[in-house]
Amino acid sequence: MSDSDAVAAGRRVLSAEAQALTLQASLLDGRFAQAVDLLFAAKGRIICTGIGKSGHVARKIAATFASTGAPASFVHAAEASHGDLGAIGAGDVVLALSKTGESRELADVIGYAKRFGLPLIAMTAAPDSALGRAADAVLEIANAPEAADTLNAPTTSTTLQMALGDALAVAVLERRGFTPADFGRLHPGGKLGAMLRTVGDLMHGAAELPLVSPDAPMREALLVMTQRRFGVVGVRESSGALSGVITDGDLRRHIDGLMDRTAGEVMTPGPRKTAHPDMLASEALALMSDPPPSVTVMFVVQDSRPVGILHVHDLLRAGVM
Repeated sequence: MSDSDAVAAGRRVLSAEAQALTLQASLLDGRFAQAVDLLFAAKGRIICTGIGKSGHVARKIAATFASTGAPASFVHAAEASHGDLGAIGAGDVVLALSKTGESRELADVIGYAKRFGLPLIAMTAAPDSALGRAADAVLEIANAPEAADTLNAPTTSTTLQMALGDALAVAVLERRGFTPADFGRLHPGGKLGAMLRTVGDLMHGAAELPLVSPDAPMREALLVMTQRRFGVVGVRESSGALSGVITDGDLRRHIDGLMDRTAGEVMTPGPRKTAHPDMLASEALALMSDPPPSVTVMFVVQDSRPVGILHVHDLLRAGVM
């Protein structure tokens, strides 16, 4: 096969699967909403099951549900008959995947679900199959050809299963009001975890805050700025509110007679950029970078009171980029 033939084959497969996905989207109806209702109402876990390639997809769907706040587990259909049915409990919902709906390995899972009154959702290309007839909700896989011209190997059908699983997970998380902060608590590691950490996780606390009162002489303000090493000093009112910030730029603008002034006279009133402890680290970085002007340090404020300080280096060290 030449390079051009390989590229042509790849494009043919991707085009075929893209067309199938468009067809699949057009088929969504009240049955999809019914499946979402069953998943949302689950008191226990979402049990995803299947055999062969459908089993691999079911495992991925279970992982997607779990990572978006819906407790889920994968149970291998063949192993279920040899003790793993015990992993399915009261309050669970079963999501069973099978293109034909006639996989004999699913029989025991289907029977178990019906015997104990567990909701059963089928994802199949054959709604009239044994699985489809037993299910409380049927998600019908679109009747689209597999990607290989001469083989019936699962390709397009597993892509559609995967996409339907994603659609279910997103619909359920939106129904639950799942937030980026919730997502971050489930993804503490790696780049994604860093982006979803909060300012409160990364900020320097109250003990490290560079603060002076408005009537503090600039000699004192400069000493605090130097000792704390953030390159800024905040001006805090007697009420505890942050009323302004002194930066290097403020020092240069007031260089004439600087030492004869007070912090309140030199400060820039009402800092334009502050963070909240619950703000995502990624949002804080975007705020710091957004002109005018971009900043390298922000005070963290809650109820108008400074509770911490965040330097761009803190974000970079945490992997927020």
